[in-house]
Amino acid sequence: MRSDAYKRTRLACYTAYFTMASIFCLPPLLFAHFHSEYGVSYTLLGTLVLTNFITQLGVDLLFSFLSRRCNIGLIIKIMPLITFLGLTAYALSPVLFPESVYVGFLVGTVLFSVSAGLSEVLLSPLIAALPSENPQRDMSLLHSLYAFGVLFVVAVSSLFFALFGADNWQILTAFFALLPVLASVLFFLSPMPDMNRQEGSEGQGNAFGRVAGIALCVGCIFLGSCAENVMASWASSYIENALNLDKIFGDMLGMAAFAVLLGFMRIWYAKRGKSIFPILLGGMIGAAACYLTAGLVENTWVALCACALTGLFAAMLWPGSLIMMEENLPGVGVAAYALMAAGGDLGASVAPQLMGFVVDSVSVSNFALQLSASTGLTVEQIGMKAGMLVTAIFPILGAVLLIFTFRYFKRLHQSRGVSLKK
Repeated sequence: MRSDAYKRTRLACYTAYFTMASIFCLPPLLFAHFHSEYGVSYTLLGTLVLTNFITQLGVDLLFSFLSRRCNIGLIIKIMPLITFLGLTAYALSPVLFPESVYVGFLVGTVLFSVSAGLSEVLLSPLIAALPSENPQRDMSLLHSLYAFGVLFVVAVSSLFFALFGADNWQILTAFFALLPVLASVLFFLSPMPDMNRQEGSEGQGNAFGRVAGIALCVGCIFLGSCAENVMASWASSYIENALNLDKIFGDMLGMAAFAVLLGFMRIWYAKRGKSIFPILLGGMIGAAACYLTAGLVENTWVALCACALTGLFAAMLWPGSLIMMEENLPGVGVAAYALMAAGGDLGASVAPQLMGFVVDSVSVSNFALQLSASTGLTVEQIGMKAGMLVTAIFPILGAVLLIFTFRYFKRLHQSRGVSLKK
């Protein structure tokens, strides 16, 4: 089938990825309200993020084993409807579980996380399977639309909170629940390419080398996801509570700027990017610097800029790891994409949860009390700054792993007589 026959399919993928931003971005925007209104601790709020990505991780791993037995086309068509059900359950939590609203949050989180897991596993290989003159551009553009989805969610949410207040968050959540239905309609009206591809023949003589290469790429996407998702999950609460900025003002200058820079970098790579390795290495180093700056500096505006700039440096860490795998291990199938999605989702599970645990633990420590007395910071502010410093370890380790991975692929290609694309 000609490439132009899949235009609607490509549009459906972009729409689904755009609307998926509400799954990851909307709950963190509501965390501060849930903490004050329903008394949900920061550890339990972090557990919602953990539940989100652990559920996705389970879907990823399941697909890595069962991808050849599933009707992938049908699953892609219905997965946005699962997002609709999850966000609807989230919005109805106070009605369905008036005595324990947190239970409703967990139920809704599990539901829309199933859809998110399916999206991460299937949308990237679907885009890769579509005929295209520039598949790297399509992959980067796909992931950039998630960033602009985040910007859309933040902008709409900020406007809604300014006009109607955070107490009406259920109406806002119901609005975002309706958007994925459009993606589902587009998928039902679009042709689907064959995605049940076997592993490519290239390099089959060195199966161990390919498996080890995939494992290294999974490690890279894990650490890159950590670097991206700590800030994506906690920037709103950090800016409001640690930097003492107004929520709407902080969300627009922090979360929205994070999303704009995330999307800008992915669009830039889609148009002009040629070499993924220096982009990945620079991203890891830059993200580490941003976390350390946000946790250490006292100047509010410098810390705010560090939160926003994390989006620029972390932008290519997830899609760039996929591109690195595709360039160095051509012909991988859906199972490899599922393992990569599992690595990314595991990182997005572990790191934000660790942030919440550090915030709560440090906030009640004697160390925080003593430091609060000498610095004028509240124990909560100290806890949040400590969380930023601890989670800086992920991009630091990511930079080290990337250097090792680059050297590994260089040796692997040299053994085949192929030059490594830097």
